[in-house]
Amino acid sequence: MAAKRNASNEAAMTPALKNAYDAEMAAAINAYRQGRLVRSFGHLETAHVLGQRHVLPHVITHWWMLKIGLKRRSLNEAAGQAVRIVLGALGSAVGIVPTGNTGGTNVGMFKRMPIDRELQDLMR
Repeated sequence: MAAKRNASNEAAMTPALKNAYDAEMAAAINAYRQGRLVRSFGHLETAHVLGQRHVLPHVITHWWMLKIGLKRRSLNEAAGQAVRIVLGALGSAVGIVPTGNTGGTNVGMFKRMPIDRELQDLMR
């Protein structure tokens, strides 16, 4: 079951959460540019968990996952990410996201997953 929240919670990420999200995205983009796609995707999964309650960070994370899918020539990943961009944006906008979901096509779109304690603390 997906976590629910009010759209008013969409406001802004806390500074600690934003810093953590930005650090994961920077690491993901750096690894992507170095051709280290597995490492990049791992950082994107963490960024996804951190940012999925916020529309723009959620969409940006899926955009980079789509780029990796295309670079790998994985039709399944690319198509799955294209769908997730749209549904993720809508889910974040209305406040319904599967908390803890790492965002890749290796996980069902609506599956909730446990969140690492360190990430939970940032997300509070």
